[in-house]
Amino acid sequence: MRIIPAIDIIDGKCVRLSKGDYNTKIIYNENPLEVAKEFEAHGIEFLHLVDLDGAKSSQIVNYKILEQIASKTKLKIDFGGGLKSDADLKIAFESGANQITGGSIAVKNRAIFKKWIAEYGADKIILGADANNEKVAVSGWLEESDEDLVPFIQEYQKKGIQYVICTDIAKDGMLEGPSFDLYAKILAEAKGIKLIASGGISTFDELPKLAELGCEGTIIGKAIYEGRISMKQLEQYILSR
Repeated sequence: MRIIPAIDIIDGKCVRLSKGDYNTKIIYNENPLEVAKEFEAHGIEFLHLVDLDGAKSSQIVNYKILEQIASKTKLKIDFGGGLKSDADLKIAFESGANQITGGSIAVKNRAIFKKWIAEYGADKIILGADANNEKVAVSGWLEESDEDLVPFIQEYQKKGIQYVICTDIAKDGMLEGPSFDLYAKILAEAKGIKLIASGGISTFDELPKLAELGCEGTIIGKAIYEGRISMKQLEQYILSR
């Protein structure tokens, strides 16, 4: 299972939110590049970079940070937040993204999202299926859609999607543990999907459990920043694979 630390960006700074609520913002570092370099120094190969300003304004905003991290580290970056147009996608890939994550766009403009899958290939496009009560949430989690989570994932599987990041919003940033049952359900019903678990990771012991379930990756945010999971633990986990 891949270990994928998260850097969320607001105003060019590394922050974390709770349940996606912008009013709960905590700034952990003024310099995201510094954070990314520390991850890399501990054997991390992947990074989940989220443009929260972009998610709110429906267009890419913090691509300069992406460019900086991509050019000054070897991290493979998946980038999301506010990608709504062909131009946004072009900027993201030109700025060094290895993959992009589309969430709201996959609900609100299926035609363009399906075009991206066909154009860039399923290995480059991740479906962001973030959920509240098993309903897909959109617009930086500020809205809930009528889409049921599992059928939504299955629909895109038929279009070639391989990678899905699923965050249970009720768990995100709460350090109460991930949604094991939800992930087990997705893996049982959307067979063959490469599921990346996100939200609620609070202790190191949860990682082997997610791997055992069959998750392809896990995104860890606040647990790292709050010192619940140490970089040393992650480094040893990666080396032991």
